[in-house]
Amino acid sequence: MNIYFSDYFDVEKEDLEKYGAFNISLINDLPVFIDPFLLFNSDKEEYQKLHQEIIDYITFLREVSEEGEISKGLVKHWFLFPEVKQNWLGYSKVGNVGSGLGPKFATALNDNLSTIFNDFGAEKITKSSHLEKLCLIKDGVGKDSISDFTTNLIKGFICEYTAQFAKEYVDDSRCRTVHVKHAQFNYETRTWMSKKYKLPFIDGDFVLLTPKDILTKDEAWINKHDIIGDFDEIAGSIPNIELRAQINDYFLRQIPDNANKRDMNQAISRTLLKFPELIDHYIRYKEDHGNEAVALSEAKVKETEAVFIRQVTNLVEILRAQREFYSQKGDTFEEAYNRAKFLKQVIENNDGYRLFYIKGQPVKRESDLQLIFRLTWYAAEDDVNAEVNNGRGPVDYKISRGSKDSTLVEFKLAGNSKLKQNLAKQVEIYKAANQTKKSIKVILYFTDSELTKLIKTMKDLELKESKELVLIDARATNKPSGSNAM
Repeated sequence: MNIYFSDYFDVEKEDLEKYGAFNISLINDLPVFIDPFLLFNSDKEEYQKLHQEIIDYITFLREVSEEGEISKGLVKHWFLFPEVKQNWLGYSKVGNVGSGLGPKFATALNDNLSTIFNDFGAEKITKSSHLEKLCLIKDGVGKDSISDFTTNLIKGFICEYTAQFAKEYVDDSRCRTVHVKHAQFNYETRTWMSKKYKLPFIDGDFVLLTPKDILTKDEAWINKHDIIGDFDEIAGSIPNIELRAQINDYFLRQIPDNANKRDMNQAISRTLLKFPELIDHYIRYKEDHGNEAVALSEAKVKETEAVFIRQVTNLVEILRAQREFYSQKGDTFEEAYNRAKFLKQVIENNDGYRLFYIKGQPVKRESDLQLIFRLTWYAAEDDVNAEVNNGRGPVDYKISRGSKDSTLVEFKLAGNSKLKQNLAKQVEIYKAANQTKKSIKVILYFTDSELTKLIKTMKDLELKESKELVLIDARATNKPSGSNAM
């Protein structure tokens, strides 16, 4: 049953672990990404060199920006990069195709080359330059953009890293020599060049492995959430008393009457732009606590492996033993319902609930639950697509056999604070948007209080468990399922 790199290429998981590579899924992106700070903070010379190469490239961009207006063609060549989908990392809900770095990122980077990046490579407060500065003050430039940019700038290294592993551990018949675009930048010609590598190859494309020790999850070490949340402490740490007073005065004048949280965050962002020293002091603090970044990222990667590799593998093996789960036939509604029913049986009666707990805590995010669902459904012959945004908002999956037979399947957590609103309105909207009359909601609950709340919500909305609404008892205590309780 193939899900991961080790499965598809018949590689021992122990060999991947020994090499230090993350065992990617070739069904769907897994939610980790490259954090450039881990390159900077590493004691490995090759990683430090990669970080310096990132600095060199941004310094080049700053220099050409100072030369005058850049043509659209050169902006596209120098600033815009596709997502490196072949590493199978990131936050695509289905498959591995993301949006990449578009004009918004290019504009944000270009605009800030002469402001927050004006001393790039010659900082006086921080130990080094950091690309992540960009995401601290610019809306819409998040961890995915920073990671995509970083991945593109070190793509040559990742190709070499994968090629070396493949040479030693992957059967030669499973590899191909491919031309990889944007593998190396030539500063003399000021152009990105292609390079040839012999890489693992499947379904018409090559595959890239990434070292685990440069990956993290959720947030990069240098991130906007922290600088916003710790703004008062950062401002108070400025040693110059006059500058502190100026910062405080400017910040207070940015806050409107009756300010809400968004107003406060915007006031902080404007203050950071006005006084970029604040950003440098924040980054210096992060640099001084780099060991914490390493430990935190390692823990997050291990958790990701536990949830999306070991637990999913165990769940698939249990479902595979049932046989019926992967051999369902009929229209998409009946197949989707029967699969949901099998999941319910495994979770409630076969100790499957354990697979939704890590360190005694249940899955907390619906996006994680949905990805687990996607990875276990992979063997279906149907077109299983996540509807990222169909004009009416996100729905988890649309299982279809052509235009006349499709079923919407949505996995929810009973602990979701907006569950009642979702049950009342969302599916009906989706039906209209996708022109299908068939939909299934699957709701997991982990505690007695979640079950009580769910029962009340369903009574208020006059809903009952049915083929369109499947409840799954994932409580750690062996109690009657939600359907029995109702």
